[in-house]
Amino acid sequence: MEVTTVADDLVVIHDGLSVYQYDGLTPSTSYTFNGIEVTTLARPPGALLSTFATVNDVHFGELECGKIDDDPKGPIQRSRPGEPPYPEIMNRGAVAEITALNPQHVFVKGDLTCFGSDEEFAAFENCYGQLGEKLHVIRGNHDSYLGQHKYDEDQWIAMPGICVALMDTAIPTETTGDIASGQLTWLAEHAASTQLPVLVMGHHQQWTPGAQADGHRSEGYFGINPDSSDALNTVVAQHQNIIGYTAGHTHRHRVRQMECGVPTIEIGCVKDFPGTWAEYRVFEGGVMQVVHRISTPQALDWSERCRHLYEDFGIDYESYALGTLNDRCFVFPTRAE
Repeated sequence: MEVTTVADDLVVIHDGLSVYQYDGLTPSTSYTFNGIEVTTLARPPGALLSTFATVNDVHFGELECGKIDDDPKGPIQRSRPGEPPYPEIMNRGAVAEITALNPQHVFVKGDLTCFGSDEEFAAFENCYGQLGEKLHVIRGNHDSYLGQHKYDEDQWIAMPGICVALMDTAIPTETTGDIASGQLTWLAEHAASTQLPVLVMGHHQQWTPGAQADGHRSEGYFGINPDSSDALNTVVAQHQNIIGYTAGHTHRHRVRQMECGVPTIEIGCVKDFPGTWAEYRVFEGGVMQVVHRISTPQALDWSERCRHLYEDFGIDYESYALGTLNDRCFVFPTRAE
C-alpha cells in the first residue's frame, strides 16, 4: 500500500488493484488514511488561473516491456492473448483521466512511438487526437531513430498565469539528447518577453554535476549532453521567471536541482509501472505539480505486472520508477529576485 498522489485537496492511495481516493481535503493538513499519515500540499496564494497536463514515453507499437536489446533476462512482460496492446490500454486510460480533468492544454514530451513507423504515429494520433487543439507534441529519441523530423518544432504556449516552452531535445538516429545554441537563444528571448512564470519541457533529462551517477561528464550521457545542460542552466539563471525544466526519457520520477537552484524534473512513463501522467495547477502565487497514477482497471492490471521489470539485472525498478512522493507532488519553489 502506497500514497501515490497528494495535492492541496487530494490524497490517493493504491494497494495492488485497489484505489482509495480522498477528495475535498484542507491544504497543509495532516491526515491518516488506511493507517498511513500524509500531509496535503500547501496551496499557493491567490486564485487558480490554469490547469494543464503532461505525458511522456507512451511508446505506441511496443510489444515487449522490460526487454534490453536481445538479452533474454527480464522479467519481460507482454500483453496476454486477447488483450489490447498495452500501450493502447495505458494511453487510453491516461487520455480518459486527462479528459475528465479538462485542462487548458496537454503536452506530450516525446517517445510517442517505439520505432517511429507511420503506423505507430497513426496509433498515437488516433488516441491523443481526441484532445484537439489542446494538444502540443514534441518528439523523443524513439521517434527519430531513422532520421525522422516529425514533431521537432519548438513551441511557446501562453495561458493564464504561465508560459510553457516545449523544446526538441532529440538527436536524429541517437539515444542521447541536445539543446542547440539557437534553441537556447529562442528560449532566452521568449522568457525575456514576459513577466509570467515559464516552465521548460523536453524529452531528455538534464545533466547536473551534483547528482549521484550524473557527476561524470561524458558526451555519451544518456540525457542532454553536459555542455548543453550547463548552457540551459545559464539561461535559467539569467531569467528569474523560469521556474523549472521537466522531462521524461528515464521512465522514473525524480527531482534534482540545477546549479542555479531551479528544479530539473523527470516524470515516469505512461506505458508501464507506475503508469503516470502529471497535472499542473497554476495559481496567482505559484505552481503545483501533481502526478497521477493511471487507475482504470485494465491499466492497473498491466502496470502492476510491471513492478519488477529488470529484476534479473539486479535493478529495483519499483523504487527507481516510482521515486518518492516529494519527487512526484510538490509546489515549485519561489525564486528570489
